[in-house]
Amino acid sequence: MPWNPELPFNELPPLPPPGFDLEPRSVLKAAIEARTTLATLAQAGQLLPNPNVLVHAVPLLEAQASSEIENIITTADELFKHVDSGGGDHATKEALRYRSALFAGVEAIQERPLSARTATMICSRLQGRDMDVRVTPGTRIANPATHEIVYAPPEGAEVIREKLADWERFVHRHDDLDPLVRMAVAHYQFEAIHPFHDGNGRTGRVINILMLIEAGLLNDPILYLSRSIIVRKNDYYRLLRAVTADGAWIEWIHYMLDVVRESAASTSRKIGSIRTCQEDIGERARAATPGGRDARFLAVLFEQPYCRIGTVVDRCDVSRQTASTWLHALVRAGLLQEVKIGRDLLFVNHEFLDVLTRAE
Repeated sequence: MPWNPELPFNELPPLPPPGFDLEPRSVLKAAIEARTTLATLAQAGQLLPNPNVLVHAVPLLEAQASSEIENIITTADELFKHVDSGGGDHATKEALRYRSALFAGVEAIQERPLSARTATMICSRLQGRDMDVRVTPGTRIANPATHEIVYAPPEGAEVIREKLADWERFVHRHDDLDPLVRMAVAHYQFEAIHPFHDGNGRTGRVINILMLIEAGLLNDPILYLSRSIIVRKNDYYRLLRAVTADGAWIEWIHYMLDVVRESAASTSRKIGSIRTCQEDIGERARAATPGGRDARFLAVLFEQPYCRIGTVVDRCDVSRQTASTWLHALVRAGLLQEVKIGRDLLFVNHEFLDVLTRAE
C-alpha cells in the first residue's frame, strides 16, 4: 500500500531500512570529513584558558536556535540575562528549558545508555510537565503556509512504544555503521515516530548531541548544531519528508553530515574568536583593577556574558565591596556595561556577548 500523507504511518519500517546501503562511498567520504572537523573542534575547545566557557555558553546558543526552528523566538541576549533567574518572557523560558533538558540528558547518559526513557525525560524537561507517548489520535503535520497535510505519524500508544523500542535497538545496534550515519538515520526515525504531543523536534535535536557524546565524538555538549539547520531549514523538512515519500536516505544522510561538519567548523572559528577576546580583555582588565590579575575573576567574566556581584563574591572568595569595586573599575574602563534588570544589577561583558552571538 503506497504511503498516504493523510493516513497514520503505522507501517513506518523498522531500522535499518531493509536491503538499503546506507554507506555508499560518497557517504563514507562525507562522514570522514565530518568526524575530522569534530576532532578539530574538540582540540580547539581544550585550548581555551577556561573550557567551561563553551559548556556554559554554547548550550544556550543551541537552545535559542533549536527553539527558533520551532518558531519559538527569543534572543541569545535575553537568554544570557535570565539564565540564573529563569525569568524572561514565555519564549525565553521555553529556550532555557531546552538548555536544562540538554544538561539533564548529558547527566542521564553517564548513568545508563540513551533510551526511549531518556527521550521522555528530555521532552518532559522541555515542556515543563510530565510527558508520555501520544494516546489521542488525529495528529497531523501541515504546511504552515498552505495548511496542506504533509505527514501523519503513527497512532496508538502501543504502536508508538513498539516503534520507539525498535529505534532504541538501532541506536545501540552492534555493527560497523559510522556513528554519524547512525545519528542521521536515528534522527529521521525519531521525527517520523513523532512520539509526543509536542516537543518532538527539540527532543530529537537534544538526542543528536547525546548520540555524539555516547559515540565518543564529543566530550561535552559544545556543538552549535541547530544554527546550521536554521540556515537550511527548508531543506531539513523537505529531506525528512523525502525519506518517507521516496526512501531518499542518501540525500538526507548527506544533509545531516554537512550540518555536523559546518557546525563543528563554525564552532571552532567561534572558539578562536573567544580566545582572542579573552586575551585582549584579560590584558586590559589587569591594567584597570587588581581583580584583573585574579584568574578566578577573569573566569567568571567569560563563563557567560552577564555577571552579578554575588557570583564574584562566591567564586572569588572576596567581600561584596571588593567584588563591586572590581566590577565597577571594569565599567569605567569600558570593558563592562552596567544594566539593571528588575532588582538585579548585571554587568555585561559586551565584547564577549558580541563574539558569542555573531555568525562565524
